[in-house]
Amino acid sequence: MDLPPYSPGLHKLVTLHVGEISKLTNSRGFVAVTNSILKKHELEKVGVAVHDFENESFTISYCLKESHICIHTWPEYNLLNLDVYLQDVEKVRAIIVDYIEYFEAEVIKDFEITR
Repeated sequence: MDLPPYSPGLHKLVTLHVGEISKLTNSRGFVAVTNSILKKHELEKVGVAVHDFENESFTISYCLKESHICIHTWPEYNLLNLDVYLQDVEKVRAIIVDYIEYFEAEVIKDFEITR
């Protein structure tokens, strides 16, 4: 079987500081912005799991045909962790920028793993 050469994807993990706590407690807002990001970058959602906690923080995982996007928020610390993994390296970086703009966030930690 002839396969194209393997091309590793990019797994980007960021911790963001967010000034507007309401964005860290609004899971519906995150779902809406993520759906528009998926459309913008032509990515296909396979499934999504949303969990809202008692303190209004949330965790959301998007399973994509191309891989995944996950978020965990901590409004009590004005922080979130975001995890994006795709084959298309430039899309990963662009998606992170889209989220930074949505959250009007400051990057605290930024890790890139080629895998």
